[in-house]
Amino acid sequence: MRKQTIEFSSPLDALLAITKRLSVLEQQHHMDSEEFFYRYSQGKMPDDAEFVEWANDYRH
Repeated sequence: MRKQTIEFSSPLDALLAITKRLSVLEQQHHMDSEEFFYRYSQGKMPDDAEFVEWANDYRH
């Protein structure tokens, strides 16, 4: 997996981008981010790259 650096013009733009990514993941997996993060933190979700990124986005 290649690491990608994204620069935003403002903190608000960064927050909006994270919110959009969280929303897409929630729709794809039929689970809100809070429930996902709880399960992930309990070790009940796999450590797939997508889930690691979702957890990182949720932390932000």
